[in-house]
Amino acid sequence: MRAIDPELKSHLQSGATTLATCWRITRRDGYVVGFTDHDRALSFDETTFSPESGASGSAIAVSADLAVDNSDIEGALDDAALSAVDLAAGRYDGAVVEIFRVNWAAPEQCVLLKKGVIGEVSRAGEAFKAELRGLSSVLDQPVGRVYQRLCDVNLGSAPCGVGLEEAGLMTAGEVTALRDDQSFNATGFDGFADRWFDHGLLVWVSGANAGAKAHIKSQSASGAVSLWLPPGAGLAPGDQFTASAGCDKRFATCRDKFSNGVNFRGFHLMPGNDFAVSYPLRGENNDGGKIS
Repeated sequence: MRAIDPELKSHLQSGATTLATCWRITRRDGYVVGFTDHDRALSFDETTFSPESGASGSAIAVSADLAVDNSDIEGALDDAALSAVDLAAGRYDGAVVEIFRVNWAAPEQCVLLKKGVIGEVSRAGEAFKAELRGLSSVLDQPVGRVYQRLCDVNLGSAPCGVGLEEAGLMTAGEVTALRDDQSFNATGFDGFADRWFDHGLLVWVSGANAGAKAHIKSQSASGAVSLWLPPGAGLAPGDQFTASAGCDKRFATCRDKFSNGVNFRGFHLMPGNDFAVSYPLRGENNDGGKIS
C-alpha cells in the first residue's frame, strides 16, 4: 500500500483540492530536470519543476500483476531544459522518470504515483513525446544470446576481440562541405576503400553535436559521407569527428575484412526457411525405377 503524507491525505479528503502533476527525469549521466503541468514553478525534494515546457501526461494506468504499465509524457522542446540535440543524441534513453501528485499550495505535500524508464521518444517539430515504461518492462527484454545468422556483438567490443585503434580501423576528420542535413563531404578518409566505413560509428567531437553519436550509411574514399539519421543540431563546416570501420555482422565480413572469423558470434550455418519447409521429392533412380 502506498504511504501518503497525513497532511496531503487530509487535503485530499477536504473536497477542495489544489493539485498538480510533476515529472522528474534523471538521466543516466546524473542530470536531473523537472516539469509540471502547473502554471508556476514548484520546488520540493531538492528539485525545481518548471512549467515552461508545457509538459502533460496521459492517463496513468497501473496494474496489480506483472503486465507492463505504460503512459506518455508530451511537451515542447526547450533548449534550457530538454533540447532536441539531447534527444537525438540518446541522452534521455533509459532515463528514470518519477511522477508525483503534489499540492501546489504546499509543495512539500506530495506523493510518488509511479516510477519507470523512458522508452521510445518521438519528435514532431518543436514538440516531443516520450513513452514511459513501467519497471516491469525489464522482464520483457531478451536475456542471453539470440540464435541468428548475424553476429550479436558490436565491432571493437571485448567479445568481438578486434582492437579498432590497433588495427588501424579508425580515422579522424572534419566536415568540409554540406550536401543536405544528413550527408556531407569530409577529410580523413584518404587511404580507405569505398564503403569501408559503411555501418560504422561516427562520434562528433566538436560543433553543436559534440558528444553525440551517429551511424554511417555510406562512405567513399573521396570523403562523401551519409548518415542514417540527421543529427539533432545542424552541421557546419569545421565540425570534427572520429569514425570507426563498419561491420554488417555477417560471417564473410568478419572473416575477410577483419580476419576475425574465429570470434564470430553468429550462427551462419543455421538452416533457413527453405530448408525448414522442404520435403522429399519423388524421382527416378538410375535403373529407371521410382523413388520417393
